[in-house]
Amino acid sequence: MQDRTGSNSSTTGQPIAVSPDNPCPFLRAVVSEGYVGGHNVPLGTLAQTVQAASGKTGFAKVKVGIETRLVALVANGLSPFRLIRSWWSGATLDELRNGPLDKHGVGSRILDAKADVHEDEIERLASFGKERLDPMGGGMEIGLSGSEITTYMNANFERAKGHRRAVDRMLMNGEWPVLLNIIGKGEGEARYLSVAEVRTLFKERRLPERINARLSAHPVHKNGFVRKLAKGAVGLVAALAAFVVVFAEFPELIRPIPMLGQLEPPALPARQPLKAAHWLDQNWSTEDRFWFHHASQGTATFPVPYSWFMALEQPGLRLWGRPGMLADSAYLERMGFLPSPKTVRTDEATLRRYGFVNTSAKAEPAPESVAGLKPLPADNIDGLPVGFARMTGVVDPGTGKPDTDKIGLTCAACHTGSIYYKGVSVRFDGGASMLELRKLEAATFLSIFYTLYTPGRFDRFASRVLGPDASKAERKQLKTKLSEIKDFLFKQEQIHQKTIKAKPKAKGQSDTDEGYGRLDALNRIGNQVFYTDLVMGGLSGLEDNIYPNDAPVSYPPIWTVPWLWWAQYDASIEQPLIRNAGEALGVSALVNLSPEHPPNRLFSSSVALENLVRIEAMLRGSDPFSRNPKSFAGLQSPKWPSQLFPDDDAWKIKPERVAKGRKLYADICAECHLGPVNDKEFDDQYKDKSFWTSKHWSQDAKGGWVLDEVQKSVKGMGTDPAQGNVLRERMVQVPGFLNLQPSEDLGARWKCKQLPASTSTEMPFAVALMIVVDKVSQKWLADRNITDPKQLAEVWGERSNCPNPDQLKEAIYRARPLNGVWATAPYLHNGSVPSLYWMLSPQSERPTKFCMGAREFDPRDVGFRVEGNETSCKTGQTIFSMTGSDGTDIKGNSVRGHSLEAAADADKKTYPDGVIGRKLSPEERYDLIEYLKTL
Repeated sequence: MQDRTGSNSSTTGQPIAVSPDNPCPFLRAVVSEGYVGGHNVPLGTLAQTVQAASGKTGFAKVKVGIETRLVALVANGLSPFRLIRSWWSGATLDELRNGPLDKHGVGSRILDAKADVHEDEIERLASFGKERLDPMGGGMEIGLSGSEITTYMNANFERAKGHRRAVDRMLMNGEWPVLLNIIGKGEGEARYLSVAEVRTLFKERRLPERINARLSAHPVHKNGFVRKLAKGAVGLVAALAAFVVVFAEFPELIRPIPMLGQLEPPALPARQPLKAAHWLDQNWSTEDRFWFHHASQGTATFPVPYSWFMALEQPGLRLWGRPGMLADSAYLERMGFLPSPKTVRTDEATLRRYGFVNTSAKAEPAPESVAGLKPLPADNIDGLPVGFARMTGVVDPGTGKPDTDKIGLTCAACHTGSIYYKGVSVRFDGGASMLELRKLEAATFLSIFYTLYTPGRFDRFASRVLGPDASKAERKQLKTKLSEIKDFLFKQEQIHQKTIKAKPKAKGQSDTDEGYGRLDALNRIGNQVFYTDLVMGGLSGLEDNIYPNDAPVSYPPIWTVPWLWWAQYDASIEQPLIRNAGEALGVSALVNLSPEHPPNRLFSSSVALENLVRIEAMLRGSDPFSRNPKSFAGLQSPKWPSQLFPDDDAWKIKPERVAKGRKLYADICAECHLGPVNDKEFDDQYKDKSFWTSKHWSQDAKGGWVLDEVQKSVKGMGTDPAQGNVLRERMVQVPGFLNLQPSEDLGARWKCKQLPASTSTEMPFAVALMIVVDKVSQKWLADRNITDPKQLAEVWGERSNCPNPDQLKEAIYRARPLNGVWATAPYLHNGSVPSLYWMLSPQSERPTKFCMGAREFDPRDVGFRVEGNETSCKTGQTIFSMTGSDGTDIKGNSVRGHSLEAAADADKKTYPDGVIGRKLSPEERYDLIEYLKTL
């Protein structure tokens, strides 16, 4: 054998030693046989070696060399320093283990971390192949074709479940398929990888003789000075190209890198394959449902006008072709949104594709107007998902001048739910959405960023917004405005992060990851109204009003809510109009809180009050006590959809279990959640616990009914206290020109008897928010000359805008009726318990980690099936975790409390905090779950 690197295996009769930190079987062989050194190997040398071994010619050979250089460049690391070092010195073959291409045992496992070869894994490899005729020397041998190698890799990936990464499947394509390409036998589809040669490659570190012949026939040449210069130029280009390739095609490798990873688009789950979609009957017509999906609250949630949002492209780099549009429904669906048609006045086939079907169920029509306020029309001309609305006729609240159409989120964005089961999407209004708002915010900002800085992208954007014939001056002005928006968003995020890190003792901690299906709505509203809106009004120095988003909650269901005295989890707001208008402000309705505009425009806003009062009326429906039998109208809770899965036993209601579960409900649940709203058999058996005769019902001054839900202390329930303390503990600084006077604005106007201590410039967040929303609503009515006392009384209703006196004493959570509870996973207010089964289990047994995002519904446990603590998620999913990497509890993420774990004979008065009832056997849990399915 000819001399290759200064020493070779033939002079000693033994292979050259190879470091165990070089895990690549092909590279181990070329080192062992002396074709390359075992430490630093120039990229060109590696490329020429692989080119020679491949036997390729012409362009195919060049392609092999380019691919080898790119892979070798990133094999040791992706930091800028490491890439420069690899480009200059070459790949360090004895430092490949634990590099970016290491699959950490997710691959074949033939070679372990000590470089020991496992014969049983070679035999496992052989089991995926079959006997083939050797085209080189005759005879039969075991080999794997390309498709069999794919099956083998899929099996490897599946058995690594629990400690694999999504990127590992891509990395596998750089291993066995490449080996097949280089040392495989035969051509085309008949090409196969010999298991015998694989065994020799691994165990003896020897290449097949035909590969040695190729390598000997094409020795690697030494680099001269000119060649070194060329190498440097090619290497620099290759380094840049490699970085672009990795950045564009392997974002999972870039995201963990500080700063650089923030430029990658957010990881999103793959779209789930869909066989059918169904909207459940809930007493709403298709037309009313569609209006709710797209009726504007008067919000400009997104930082750009409607037409700009529709013109933005998805963030990230694309090596081939153009990126899709940011507004593409298929893209937004991966963030948790549901698809929606452009109109429901279309053919039946189109409606069915979106889950709308003709039904014989009688629907209660939505009122054409409420208190004389006629709702605004809703459209979806661009086919955006449920929850998106175009706000037209916009007026700048500060100047009073007309403005461009805006795009915002509707009530339906957060309060429209769905479950997914075996290719079927079951959808329902008023439920908890699986929206991940943070990913949408990040994608929007990055879309703006890439539009400004990626060659060619701004020109396409400008042509869509201004038309192809726009002048250079118009395009320049558009770019300036877009850049200003980018700078503002970037600065505000910097200020937010800097502020919450600067005062950890006062603020608690950094943001808690919200993830799919959760949002810290209260703190977000506080930051929007008492910081961002004031900054946009020209004020500064209000950074102390910024709080971390550290109290995320599951999006609450809103059916039945208009009949409840307190809607929020923490029983904090009584007045429906204040509740709904406050939510609109938190989702970025335009509002003038600036001293720079005329005083008579203070508190002017874009809030669509006419739509908000209609939505409340649609949810509320007619008086339940006027119906026979008594029942809720308006938006009804969804019914267990067993009719959609007639052949699936998991969806069939089992009457014997229901009967047992009914008794358990009466014994355990009815004390706080009251009796079921729609079970006559329960009412007959447990008359003293009937929902409709409960002492919690009362009537207001006009005879209207309202349910004062059971309220429990957070301490006694033992559940996470973060959300319960937001409105009680958070303080805000209020500019003097707003003239917020709690004693006058709440005490005198609303007859509030108990108010927390405040000054005119610093007060509890709850008090300040109540006053601001009240003033915004009053201003809206005054601007439209709505002064008739009867009309005003109908708009406001009978409920007051006062703090909950019980909440002033201690943090509390309210217990809602459990109708439709099957459709509201994950459970507890903070979405910390994945299924009803775990909800009915002792708190110590509950999972403390699980994945959220695109995943299958479990009709047996009702929710998401989680066998134990999940430590890794599929690409794009978010992980809920009670504890951080250091083992300390994450604020807002406790899975404790509301626990059934007491001894059967224990006195309830002796229950410790967090325990609400006796421990249930697994069978009892399933009995109670079966009953809850029927509510």
